Amino acid sequence: MFQYTKDEFESLAGDALAMARGLGASDCAVDLTESYGLTVNVRMRKLETVEQTRDKSLGVTVYLGKRKGHASTGDFSSQALEQTVRAAYDIARYTGDDAAAGLPEADTLAQAQHIRDLDLYHPWDLSVEEAKALALRCETAAFEVDRAIRNSEGASVSTSSGHFLAANSAGFMGGYPFSRHSLGVAPIAKQRGSMQRDAWYVSKRAAGELAGAEAIGRYAAQRTLARLGARPIPTEKVPVLFEAPLACGLLGNLAHAISGGTLYRQASFLVDSLGKQIFPAHVQVDDDPTRMREFGSSSFDDEGVRTRKRRIVRNGVIEGYLLSTYTARKLGMQTTGNAGGSHAMRISSTRTRRADDLPKMLRRLHRGLFLTDVLGSDVNYVTGDYSRGASGFWVEGGEIQFPVEEITIAGNLREMFSQIVAVGADEIQRGTKRSGSILLESMQVGGL
Repeated sequence: MFQYTKDEFESLAGDALAMARGLGASDCAVDLTESYGLTVNVRMRKLETVEQTRDKSLGVTVYLGKRKGHASTGDFSSQALEQTVRAAYDIARYTGDDAAAGLPEADTLAQAQHIRDLDLYHPWDLSVEEAKALALRCETAAFEVDRAIRNSEGASVSTSSGHFLAANSAGFMGGYPFSRHSLGVAPIAKQRGSMQRDAWYVSKRAAGELAGAEAIGRYAAQRTLARLGARPIPTEKVPVLFEAPLACGLLGNLAHAISGGTLYRQASFLVDSLGKQIFPAHVQVDDDPTRMREFGSSSFDDEGVRTRKRRIVRNGVIEGYLLSTYTARKLGMQTTGNAGGSHAMRISSTRTRRADDLPKMLRRLHRGLFLTDVLGSDVNYVTGDYSRGASGFWVEGGEIQFPVEEITIAGNLREMFSQIVAVGADEIQRGTKRSGSILLESMQVGGL
C-alpha cells in the first residue's frame, strides 16, 4: 500500500528538524504526506478515462526569530531533504519580521493522551475493472429509469488513501492514515425540446457505507427528469427553501466569514461579531472534530494544536471564530485549533423534529422557491451581499408545481442568517459540512 512507514516518516521528520537546528534555526516545523488513488470515468456505457495517482511531499518551515521561510519537495532522499531545509532557511533569512510568526505555544499542542483513533482509514482494494463495472452499473441504472435519459456526462468511481505526519521543534509529532471514496453520475434528459442535466454523488471514508450504484443512478435520473420543462418565474420576494446540499454551502459561507484570515484582514461582514446575535435563537452551529469516520475529524489541527468540540453558534449568538495560531495572534486572541479551517461543522435547530423530512419542509415553505442548484460564486464577504444564478422548483400549497430555471436569487448573508425559519431533519454531509434543508423567510428572486 504505502511506500513509507510511519517510523520512516518520523525518521525523516527528525532529520529535517536536526538539520534546521544545525543551520541555526530558532524553530522548525515539518509535514510529510503520501497518498495513492484511482479514478475511473465512464460515459455512454464506455470507459472514458482511468487515472491512477501516487503522490508524496515533504514541507519544511523554518523560523529565524520572527522571520519565516518555507520550502517543499517530492524527493525524500537525504540530499533533497538537506536542500529543502537549506532553501527554507535561506528564504527566512531574507523575509521581514512578522510579530505573529512562530510555532504554537507548547501548552496548546496535542500530546499522546489527546490523540484518538477516529476510524478515518478504510482502504478500498479496487481494481480498474471493478471500478469500471461499478461506474457502468451506476450510469446504466440512470439510463433505465426513462427513455428521456438520452445522454450522460458520465459516471465516476474514485478511491484514495494516504497518511501524513506533522512534527515541530516544540515537541509535537503526530499523524494518521485516512481514506476517501466516492461514486456519482450526471445524466442528461431530453424531451419535447427541453434538455436538462442533474447529478448525484455519495462520498464516504469507508466504501461499504456508499449507497448502491443502482440507487445512485436512479436517484440522479429522477432528479434530472424532474427538471424537464423548467421555466422562469416573475421577479418576486418569496420564502426560499435551500435543499440540504446547498444548505451545506451556507454553512461554508459562515465558516469563511468567521475564519481568522478573513477577520484580521477586515474582509468579513462578521468582524467583531463575538457575542452578537447573528442567527435566530433556535439555531446552533457546532464544529466537532471528534466525530468518528467524518471528513474533517482530527485530534489536532494543521499546526499540531489539539482540537475539541466547540459550539460556534449558541442560541443564535456567535461564540467562537476559526483561528490558527498566526491569525489568533493577529487578532490578539488564542488559537482555536483551526489551522486548516473548520473541522466537521453542523448546523441544527432546537425546533427540528424527527418528522421534519423534505415533504414536511416543503409544506412549511407553503409558497415560494425550493432551491436545488446555484451557479457562480458572487458572494461579497466584506458586505455579505449574496447573488447567484439559480434553479429549482416553484411550490404552492406545500406541493411542487413545476421546475424553475434562468433565475437569480439575491440577499445579504447577515439577513439570510437572521431569517432562518427552520432546519430540516433531512441532514446530509457535503465535504466537512452537515446540514438539513434550510428555510429562509424571504429572498429576492429575479426572473421575468
